[in-house]
Amino acid sequence: MKKIKEKHPLAIRWAHWVNFPVLMIMIWSGMLIYWANDVYSITLFGHTYFKFFPESFNKFLDIPFRLAEGMAFHFLFMWFFAINGVLYVLYTAISGEWRQLLPNRHSFKEAWLVVLHDLHIRKMLPPQNKYNAAQRIAYTSIILMGFGSLFTGLAIYKPVQFYWITWLCGGYHLARIEHFILTIGYVLFFLIHIIQVIIAGWNNFRSVISGFEIVKEQPINNIKISEDEKPV
Repeated sequence: MKKIKEKHPLAIRWAHWVNFPVLMIMIWSGMLIYWANDVYSITLFGHTYFKFFPESFNKFLDIPFRLAEGMAFHFLFMWFFAINGVLYVLYTAISGEWRQLLPNRHSFKEAWLVVLHDLHIRKMLPPQNKYNAAQRIAYTSIILMGFGSLFTGLAIYKPVQFYWITWLCGGYHLARIEHFILTIGYVLFFLIHIIQVIIAGWNNFRSVISGFEIVKEQPINNIKISEDEKPV
């Protein structure tokens, strides 16, 4: 027997789907800014052994000389990114949703077991509620990364006006490196997130759109227990 079960409230879904295109535009526009001063590379004794993006890649995408365009988009969508993030955090705090997102003292141990299960090395999945231990750590980390991006972004944007933020980041140059590393973190999170969604299947993806998922119930000793409630 199948039944419809509520999983994700509207506010969570709204924040999720607003954040996705906004973050993509932020990364794209941030790359336009970065490529205007492509300074990060591995250079020894005057010879460059590695650059994040070769010149041929920049020319293929018509990236050079688009600094003003990149800054305009980046600073505009920064407001949407910040407001959406603040509203999401406020909602989780007021609604109590944070209890299901915040890692506990067992999360880091159980997250490793989740990874082993996803790699098909371990058969049994650790006990979980709405989110497993790995998801708790990942979703909490991405929130902290969001605040980190805003913090380091201000240090880069207004290093004189926000000199104390720049100082806390370790200076302008280090703040730019931290901002760049966080961007790489978003890309890695996005790739892993997409892979996990594909592995989880259509039912999980549908719940992020509609807020509901379809679960199967199996009778055990004349008592119907849903698959989500069965012991593992």
